[in-house]
Amino acid sequence: MSVETLPVTTTAPPSATELAPPGSWRDPDTHYLRALGSEWYARLLDLQDTLTSATVGFWTERRVRFGHLPVTTGSVSSPMGLGSDSQPVRVDMFGVPTYLADSMQFGLEYLCRLSEAGAYYLMPSFRGEDPDETHLCQFFHSEAEIPGGLDEVIEVVEAYLRHVVAELAERHAPVIRAAAGGLGHVEALLERSTALTRMTFDEAVADLGADPRHVRQEQGWRTLTRAGEQELMRRHGEFLWVTHFDALSVPFYQRRDAQGRALNGDLLFGPGEVVGAGERHIDGPEVLAALETHRVDPAEYEWYVRMKSAHPLRTAGFGMGVERFLMWLLGRADIRDFALMPRANGRTILP
Repeated sequence: MSVETLPVTTTAPPSATELAPPGSWRDPDTHYLRALGSEWYARLLDLQDTLTSATVGFWTERRVRFGHLPVTTGSVSSPMGLGSDSQPVRVDMFGVPTYLADSMQFGLEYLCRLSEAGAYYLMPSFRGEDPDETHLCQFFHSEAEIPGGLDEVIEVVEAYLRHVVAELAERHAPVIRAAAGGLGHVEALLERSTALTRMTFDEAVADLGADPRHVRQEQGWRTLTRAGEQELMRRHGEFLWVTHFDALSVPFYQRRDAQGRALNGDLLFGPGEVVGAGERHIDGPEVLAALETHRVDPAEYEWYVRMKSAHPLRTAGFGMGVERFLMWLLGRADIRDFALMPRANGRTILP
């Protein structure tokens, strides 16, 4: 079904043919005053609400449980190895050093051992980097962990995306059209009846060549640059999976295949990587070996090793950056337009 023919239930369509953000985040001290009079932020709240309800509906139908997890942790999942490009946020709580959660993926692995079908959440994540066009230091994560391996989680990511996009298109097609200039990108996903395109990291590197703008060479591993992701999408189309990265470039908790490649995948669309997925180690000895290989101190992950030793289980999971997803949906290039209440590390912003 074409998006143009979908019934629209949103009660407050845009008042103009174009919908654009006011850029009020550039002055954080007065942002809230401008935002309160901005149609952009009113519609953004509508979209966030629908995305949340669609997410709950999708997982409820599959008997995957929502977990109420804390936002503090003693075991960060980032930085988590040699190839990490993210910094944790350390805070002091009543004299005890701890971290604000960069992800509660480890918590979801814990919940997987309580819920046969898996667990999920929508919750904030905190990172130590400064915000820029594609990064927020506080953003929302849609994450899930399910029994199975990489293929199973890739299949469920694709089903989840189609479900959420269909719900958003049904309720907010005029908003999407006004912001993005059309609905072609939405229709392209919803009308596709086959699985999304996949290529391995080695195939991606061979396709891109040795151009340092696209592939970054480190000592012992390689990574794609943002420009490299964009070039791959230009050549092969949006919604492109790149799988089986160099093992040292991904977190220690990603399992490896028989050839030593990581059992992981990044889904590229819109600004680039929007979804990251991977298969986890099954038991404690596998985790210990990975910690040693990645030169990560095992002390903070002792509980994780013990859990896997006592309750071995094959699981895989994913995380989708909600604001990056919305960048694609509304056709915008700056993620800072998608925070209702902006935050910046090292600065107090009210409210």
